Amino acid sequence: MKTSSLLLLFCFLFLTVQSQDYLITFDATGDTNKVSSVYVYNLNSGVQIAVPGDDTLHLLEAVGIPSTEINKDPIVIYPNPMINTSQLTCRVPETGLTTIRVLDMTGKTIMQYREQLQAGTCRFKIGGIKQGLFVVYVSGNGYAYHTKLIGTGDGNQVPEITLLSDEYSITSDHPERAATLYTMPYHNGDRLLFWGISANYSTYISDVPFASKTILFTFTACTDAENNHYPTVVIGSQTWMAANLNVGTRIDGAQNQTDNGIIEKYCYQNNEDACLPHGGLYQWNELMQYTTTPGAQGLCPTGWHIPTDAEWCTLTQYLDPTVNCNAIGWSGQNAGGKMKSTGTLEAGTGLWHQPNTGATNESAFTGFPSGDRDESGSFAYQGTYGFWWSSTQLNTGSAWSRSPDYSVASIVRGGNQKICGFSVRCVHD
Repeated sequence: MKTSSLLLLFCFLFLTVQSQDYLITFDATGDTNKVSSVYVYNLNSGVQIAVPGDDTLHLLEAVGIPSTEINKDPIVIYPNPMINTSQLTCRVPETGLTTIRVLDMTGKTIMQYREQLQAGTCRFKIGGIKQGLFVVYVSGNGYAYHTKLIGTGDGNQVPEITLLSDEYSITSDHPERAATLYTMPYHNGDRLLFWGISANYSTYISDVPFASKTILFTFTACTDAENNHYPTVVIGSQTWMAANLNVGTRIDGAQNQTDNGIIEKYCYQNNEDACLPHGGLYQWNELMQYTTTPGAQGLCPTGWHIPTDAEWCTLTQYLDPTVNCNAIGWSGQNAGGKMKSTGTLEAGTGLWHQPNTGATNESAFTGFPSGDRDESGSFAYQGTYGFWWSSTQLNTGSAWSRSPDYSVASIVRGGNQKICGFSVRCVHD
């Protein structure tokens, strides 16, 4: 009997020592030293939480955490599936123009809401959705997130989005909780994606905490010619844009982009809404602004440039030392997986088609499967491939590119015709 009691006591003490109970604080350096808000995504469990930048994230073993303690998703729709109407609750981290779009599975926008909103929690009524699966996007300066919505209507009503209330405090929907402590379920080994925001600056950090610590964000200005602000991420010795470039006036895929003094872009299937999550597609000459100098700024923001083939090599070899930078075609074991955004379109948790093999996004590069505009002017591969230009020519008619694939975790180095329309990521000077 005494032996059993001692054994139980030992097990209790062992579990107590092993349980996760970490405090995460936030700080900033670079172009600003203030952190306004932080979105935290557990890439293993899918749990998300929003934390004011001057407060503390409490990582705690999931056992025993009340459900109200973890319901901090930046976007929630209830009921879902919709019954006549549903309520959309979303967090607006920065005051400014907020866009809400509801898209069907072909990428067509069936309703849209655009208004100046103050930072805080906003609630909307959504109605008039017919039967089917839809994606709801919420975006503004420095933030963007999405979720799925299942409609059950008969299609006889007019789709509508109506603002119900706005609460100008990011904690106002949980007044019973301490304003300085935000609890999130966590198991040792879970990878967390931290998205720090400060006014027009935003950046990602990927981390696996094993103790209490401070997450230090490095904010770098990244603003294009149309005053669009892009998130950034530090990967090894480089700083990259963490979203695809989306600047310019859309033209149809049947046309070639020309040196006419107007920045031109393609949107997938000639649908302007497709450029919202995926960015624009650019022919090489337009992107380079009609120079052939490797490392040119081209259409990139001031202080940034189009990565060379060698800079892509630096990135992919940092993520996966087995990458052969001189090879053409597939290379390495998992560089592509570490660069791909997680989730799948079918599950309503991502933009890639199943199976999205090896996707961990542990680099926080957050690569999207934006497809391409091919040599004939047609669009293809959205959901299955992403293609990004380098500024290095293969020959007078082709240039090097990188592309991940939904079905493998490796990365492709290819030589593609310059008249193709590909996505663009810029690297900091």
